[in-house]
Order: sequence, then C-alpha cells, then structure tokens
Amino acid sequence: MTRLSHGRYLSILAFAGLLWTTVSVSQSNAQGLLVNVQPGERVRLPRPHPLPGDRPAPPATYQIKELDVRARLLDQVAKVQVSQTFVNTGSTQMEVCFMFPLPYDGAIDQLTLLVDGKEYPAKLLPKDQARSIYESIVRKNQDPALLEWMGTGMFQTSVFPVPPGAQRKVTLRYSQLCRKMHGLTDFLFPLSTARYTSRPVEKLNVEVTIESSDDIKNVYSPTHAVSVTREGKRATVSLTAENQVPISDFRLFYDVEAGKLTTRVLSYRPKPDDEGYFLLLASSKIEKSDAERPKKTVVFVVDRSGSMSGEKIGQAKEALKFVLNKLREGDLFNIVAYDSSVESFRPELQKFDDQTRQAALGFVDGLYAGGSTHIDGALGAALGQLVDSSRPSYVLFLTDGLPTAGETNEMKIVANAKAANQVRARVVAFGVGYDVNSRLLDKLARANFGQSEYVRPDENIEQRVSMLFNRIESPVMTDVAIRFDVEGAGDESAAAVNRLYPKEVHDLFEGEQLVLVGRYKKHGTAKVTVTGSTSGRQQSFDFPAELVERSADDTFAFIEKLWAQRRIGEIIDELDLVGRNDELIKELVELSTRHGILTPYTSFLADENVSLGDLASNARQAEGRLDRLSVTSGRDGFSQREAKAGLQRAAQVGGAAGGAGFGGLSPARPARSRSGALRGAGQGQGAADRQGAADEDLAEVAAEEAVRKVGAKSFYRRGERWVDSTVTDELEKKARRIEQFSDEYFELADRHGRQLSKYLAFDEAVLLNLDGEIYLVEPANP
Repeated sequence: MTRLSHGRYLSILAFAGLLWTTVSVSQSNAQGLLVNVQPGERVRLPRPHPLPGDRPAPPATYQIKELDVRARLLDQVAKVQVSQTFVNTGSTQMEVCFMFPLPYDGAIDQLTLLVDGKEYPAKLLPKDQARSIYESIVRKNQDPALLEWMGTGMFQTSVFPVPPGAQRKVTLRYSQLCRKMHGLTDFLFPLSTARYTSRPVEKLNVEVTIESSDDIKNVYSPTHAVSVTREGKRATVSLTAENQVPISDFRLFYDVEAGKLTTRVLSYRPKPDDEGYFLLLASSKIEKSDAERPKKTVVFVVDRSGSMSGEKIGQAKEALKFVLNKLREGDLFNIVAYDSSVESFRPELQKFDDQTRQAALGFVDGLYAGGSTHIDGALGAALGQLVDSSRPSYVLFLTDGLPTAGETNEMKIVANAKAANQVRARVVAFGVGYDVNSRLLDKLARANFGQSEYVRPDENIEQRVSMLFNRIESPVMTDVAIRFDVEGAGDESAAAVNRLYPKEVHDLFEGEQLVLVGRYKKHGTAKVTVTGSTSGRQQSFDFPAELVERSADDTFAFIEKLWAQRRIGEIIDELDLVGRNDELIKELVELSTRHGILTPYTSFLADENVSLGDLASNARQAEGRLDRLSVTSGRDGFSQREAKAGLQRAAQVGGAAGGAGFGGLSPARPARSRSGALRGAGQGQGAADRQGAADEDLAEVAAEEAVRKVGAKSFYRRGERWVDSTVTDELEKKARRIEQFSDEYFELADRHGRQLSKYLAFDEAVLLNLDGEIYLVEPANP
C-alpha cells in the first residue's frame, strides 16, 4: 500500500458488497466505502444529513444513485451480483481504489470487480495489514465510521479515476457459503454502507431467489418488510425503495423441509441471570387443491351511511365484488348493508356458486349511500347468522363514522357483539377516514378474535380490503395453539415460556407464516407442539427446539427488540382499552428507554434535558401524555390506534419511532430550516391535516436524530455526546476517559474487536457500558 505512504488518493467503494452470515445485523465489517484521502486535507465520509455543528461539505464527495442486488441461493451457496451507480459530486477528480473488507470466517470465491465493463484484479490483504490501512485512514480523516471494519482482512484493487460530475457503474460478483443455524439458512447482505452518500439513494432494488429440491417453508426477514412470491420449490424475495437511506443491513432466514407444517425456533439470552427471548417461525405447506382447502364462512358488513357517498361507496362496492369473486364453492357467505336501517342480501347464509355470486353482485350494484350509522344492529344481524363453529368464520366490518343510530354506547356495542358471536368468528374491523371511533373498533376486534385495520382518507378502500382478504382466503389450520415443553422443567414446563405475542394464535393461512415472540425462564432442549383444526379434524405436530443458556454474541439480538416492540404495543393496548395501571406505565417507559423505541407517550425521552435513569419522573410524564388515549376519533385518535397496531404486529425490527414504517430504511425528509420548521407547509383547506402530518414528520425526524440503535444497545443524544441507555448516574462516575484517535483509542478497538468497534463509530463523544466497564470516548482536541 505505497499509495498511502506517498500521499496519493485512496478511495473505498461505498456499496453493500458482501454477504456475511455470522455476526450481528448492526455490524458492518464486510462493507466498502469511497473515502477520498488527500495529502494534508481531512475529508470525512459523506452523509445525506449535515453532521452536528453544520460542518462544511467536504471538497470531495459522491452520491450513490442506484444500488441493485441480485442473489441466487441454492442449498447454502449464495451467488451474488451487486451493481452500484455512483456520481462524483465534488469539484475535483477522485482516484478510486476499491477495498473490500471480509467477514472473519466467510468463505468467498469467484470475486470479480468490473468498472463500466472493465475487469479489475483484486488481491487479498491479511488482517494486520488491512487493520493498519483502516487505522491510517481513520487517523487522517478523523472519521470513526471505518472502525466498524477493523479486525478483518480485505481485497484491494488498482486505482481508477472518477472525474468531477462523472458517473460510474461498478459491478461485483462473488459466491459464498452461507451459515446454517437451527435448520435456518442465514443470508445477510451489508446494505447499510449506502448510508454514506451525500444524498439519499435514488433507487434501491434487492432480489433474492431461493431454489431447493425440497419445499421452501419459512422465509423471514427481521430487518425489512419484503415481498415473497412462491412457485413450487422456488421463492423470490424482493425489496424496492426510492429516495431512501439504508440504515440497517439486509438479513433473510429461510428453511426447506418436506411435510405439512414446519416450525423453527431461534433464541437469544444476553445474560444467564435474566430471562431469554425466542422467535418462533411456523409455515404450512402451500398449493393445496380446492378439494383440500377448508370451507369457510364470510359475511361482509358494509357502511352505506351518508358519509360514505361519492368515491368511498364506489370503492367499498368494488371491495365487495373482489371478495365475492375470490370465494370458492362450498364457502358460505352473506352481505349486510347498513345506514340507519339494516339490510341483508339474503335472510340467511348462502352457499357460494355461480348463481348466488351473480345475484350478490347485483345486490352490490344497487347499494347507495344515505342515512345514519346503525353499527350495533349491523353487527348483530351479521353475527346472528353464524351457527356452525366447525367452520372458520370471518366478519369483514367496514365503517367510516361514529355510531349514530340504535345503540351508541361503545361498551354496550362491544358487549352485544361478543354475546352474539357464538362460533368464535374473527371480526376484522376496517376504519375508513379520521371520523371513526378507533377505540370502539379496537375493542370489537379484541373481543371477537380479530384485528382492526385503518384506512387513511387518501388510501383506496378496495385495495386495503383485497390485500387482507388475499391473506385470509385460505385458512390451513384454525384455532391454533402452541405449547413449549422444556426438558427437566417437569410440572413447571407450562410456565417455562411467557408473554408470547401475539397472545392468541387463531389461524394459520396458506402462503403465510406465523411470527411468534416470547420470553423463557429455563434453558435447554424443548419440544414445541402445534395443535389446531384442519377441515374439522384436530391435528398435532411436534418440533424440537433449543433455548440457549447464554448467547455468545449479538447475532440474534434483534429478537429482544422485536419482542420489546410487540410488548410495548400490548401495554398501550391494555392502557387504552382497560384503563390506567402504574406498573404498566413504568414498564412502558423502561422498555422504551432501553430499546430506543419511542412512542407518542415516551417521545420526551429524545429531549436532552430528560434523565434516562429517572424512571419515576419519566413515568409521570408518560402518564400525562397517555391522556391522549381519551381521544377516540379524528386524526389523533386514528393515528394512535394505527401506531399501536403497528407495534403489536411488528414483524421487522423498526427504528426509534417504533418500527411502524419501512424496516431498515429511512425516508427522505422534507427540507427544514435551522428552527426545524417545514418549508412550504400548505394553508387554507386541509391545512389542519397537513399541519398534523408536518408535526408527525417533525417528531419522527427528532426521534431519529436523538436516538441511535447500535447492535444490542440504544444511545440517546445528551448535549454534545451520546449516552448508552444502560449507563446510570452512578456508573457514569466510574467512566474511563479516552480521546478519539489516540493510541489508547485504537488499542481499545483492537483489544475488544467488533464487539466494541461498532460502538465507537460516533462522530461525537460517546458514553458506553461494555460488560460493566464504563468508557467516555471524547473527540480529539483540534
């Protein structure tokens, strides 16, 4: 590496360039960047948002315009091609050397690098030489981001120029053996390096194709909300986004196995004295013939009150037609339409065939909007028709307003519906627009084994209803129950696991998988028993599992945060629907603080003046903010219940705002002045809604800027430094001071390796707790 010693330019290509499968999602030690090193000049890595202190933009910087990742997985072998288009947005030419850090035990072959179609050779550098290169770059630019990669070897290529304003497309191809754990193949792609770019990535595309000689069962990403399509023994997983900043690496688990049902369990226990966390994935065999599918009953209850007039009633009618055209022969159905009165398509349930379908479509065409909203009568009419408990039954209930006719008391409406539901029918409530009583819908769903869905005013009703019905149209197993029997637990086995979410597993659908999280007290070998009804027959399946005594690293740390997200959602739901509880409020604050999951009721934790360790004071603040739950309609009531549902159903590990958004990606933000006000906020008609959206966006931006999740830790900005949420005031007194970029700083990173280096990648001072040792890493004196 004489180029560095002679002060020549050096750059490291910034794109997610390597699959690595053995370390935590948060670690980035198999990624590359563009780092322009100039003699006598410090050039920090580019960021899409200004660094603290509004530092001037570096003279040499770049933007990642497009990132395209294609991977083909066959058994445990991954063949990956990555194409990145980047632009030199600086005013000087960049001399670019590609450096590709390696995972510490990754097996890579066939690594090829092409720049605008020209192939460049690469040579492997040993770990010690790679570390000295990293250290020299960090010292020169005083940018700690590269510390995430110390302790690995790397590939290095020859230099190629990138003139100012020029665009280059770089393609990397390689193959690697993936790691297999607990029956699941673990595919991890380091996507987060793309956050080092001057502006958000304009276009991101990830496509992973899985091929197998056996049935592909569980396909699950804990980091991103992906689309999965299946064709026989082949599955395609895709992720697309525009104008996004990747904030976490892409991770995917999958397994293959013959049989009707497959269950896998992963566990994580950071401390042997505390309870552990587990994740259960269950997936059924797909592609059943119509003859094998359980027959179901569906009743659609549609609001036709005056407020539904215009576009809304048209979309609701199209949603009805979609459901009717998706039913199968042998299914039973009916339609209940209501305003101030209640009308049914037929007095009783109808067998679905072409004749009844055509008649029902005619009934739908004749619906028009007008009158009040008789919710109680409509639900009573629908649920009263359901008498066969051996069939899975679903009531799709749609409303856009408050109950204004008949019974209007929400408690009595819920009680009446629960009493009328004699067959454990699943009530799915669709709240359309901001005028609904969102707490009423949540209570109806909770009392009737279902869920509530919220459709914003600018969303298409037909699309939302059709998306949900596509998921539930083919129940494979109903009334599902899951039991853990831990070896050696004896009579205590029933209590070996606790706080499972979702609390009740009702149905398992074709092509869908169950994502269950929980806690466990006793470690060891366990047997998981899944029972349920299939076509009226009770069935039971047993699967082995291992609940670890202590996790060696943070590979599965995401399980703890995923559990925390769902637990917080359940706490908010309990406080909302049942009432105040001091213990629950304290638990809400403690979980939010520890895991960096900010809610509308704990967002004050992002305030620099709030003490993270003052649980009593923070619980009082949260209690005051929980008064908002008394708002049941309007934008605020709607948004609170929507956010709560997002936490309860979280399947990916979200960011600081609670994970209700696109997992692992941060959307491009509106332009903001230094005071934080959005520019160009509209006024006049709809100004209140626009202001509400602006306030929500500002709150999310503030949370993202004040909270960071790194590995298994959460950090909060306090003044000019970041503070580990586990550091109390007493522990802070024991902190050992270390100056950034000093010999002691690099010795610390080298001694602790990846476990510590990822926590040192802060631009500002950081106070952290590492296995009971407290460190205060402060910026170097200029």
